Amino acid sequence: MKYLEEFRDPVLAKRILAEIDAASTQKWVIMEVCGGQTHSIIRHGIDQLLPDKIELIHGPGCPVCVTPLELIDKALEIASRQGVIFCSFGDMLRVPGSSKDLFRIKSEGGDVRTVYSPLDALQIALDNPEKEVVFFGVGFETTAPANAMAVYQAREQNIRNFSILVSHVLVPPAIQAIMESPNNRVQAFLAAGHVCSIMGYAAYPPLAQKYKIPLVVTGFEPLDILEGIRRAVVQLESGRAEAENAYERIVKLDGNKPARAKIEDVFVTTDRAWRGIGVIPKSGWSLAEKYRDFDAELKFEVSEIKAVESPLCHSGEVLQGLLKPHQCPAFGKECTPRTPLGATMVSSEGACAAYYNYGRLAAAR
Repeated sequence: MKYLEEFRDPVLAKRILAEIDAASTQKWVIMEVCGGQTHSIIRHGIDQLLPDKIELIHGPGCPVCVTPLELIDKALEIASRQGVIFCSFGDMLRVPGSSKDLFRIKSEGGDVRTVYSPLDALQIALDNPEKEVVFFGVGFETTAPANAMAVYQAREQNIRNFSILVSHVLVPPAIQAIMESPNNRVQAFLAAGHVCSIMGYAAYPPLAQKYKIPLVVTGFEPLDILEGIRRAVVQLESGRAEAENAYERIVKLDGNKPARAKIEDVFVTTDRAWRGIGVIPKSGWSLAEKYRDFDAELKFEVSEIKAVESPLCHSGEVLQGLLKPHQCPAFGKECTPRTPLGATMVSSEGACAAYYNYGRLAAAR
C-alpha cells in the first residue's frame, strides 16, 4: 500500500492544486491521451478540483475504443466458425459489432475464451492441436511486446494452429492527427506513461516543436496526473513547448530496448483505421512478411468485411476531445453499459464508461 498511499496523499494534492491555481492566468485546454488517465481523473474528481481556467478533454488513448467496427465484425466472423477457439482480453467481449458482440457469439455456441496474456492463447493452441486458436491482439504500444513474443514463439515452435488478429495503434500519429484537425482545441498533452515505458519519449520533442505544444509524460495516480497538469500549465504560461518526463520512476528516454527490438522484428508500420475517427497514416502495426502465416485476417479471409457506424454514436467526437461524453444526445439513454452503441461505453478505459460509472450521468439529464 506504500505507493498507493504516497501517490494519493490529499495534503500533497491540495498543494499541487494550489500551485496550478497560482500559475494559471488564462484559460488552457489540456488533453490526457490515455483512457486509464481519464478514468483516474473522473474517478477522483480531478477535473472538478482544478481551477476553472483549466479544462481537461479526453483523447483517443483507449485501444478497445478505437478498434474499428469492421475489425470487430471480422473478429465475430472468425469466432463464430466451427473448429475455432477465439481468445481475447475480457474488455473486448462486450464491445458491439454491427449486430452482436463476442458474448453473444459465446452464448450461441462459439468457443470464446478470456485470457490474461497472448501466451495463454499460445498454450491453448499447444493443448488443442486439432483447433485453430486465434488471439485478438488489440492495443497501443504497451501490449505490443507480449503480442510480438507470442507470434515469435509460435514461429519458433512451429505452432501452425495459432494466429493473431492484429489491431495495434500508435500514439504519436494520433497526436499529430489531432493537432492537424481544423476543429482542434488542444493546447497541451498529458502523454501516457505506460506507452512511454515501452517506447520511450524520443518521438515527442519533434511533435512539441512542430506544433508548439507542451507534451508531459505522466502516470495514472492522482498526484502523477496533477503534477503533469502543473508542468503543462507552467510551460503554457511561460510560452515554452517542450516534451517533459514527469514519470521518471518508470519512463526513460529510449524506453525498453529489448521490448522495442522484439516489436521491430515482428511488426511493420501501416496505415490504420480508428473507430469513429477514420484512417490515420502510419498509425498502426501489422505483422511483418516473415510472420504473415500467423495473420488471422489473411488465414480466415475476412479482409473484405466492411461496416457502417451507428449515426447515434458520437464516440468519434469524444475520442478527439470535441465532445464530453455527457454531451452526446444518446448518453445514458439509447447508450448505456447494458445497451452500448460504441466501445467507449463498455471499455474499462472508455471515457463514456468513466462518466457513467463515476456519477456524471446526472449531467446528461
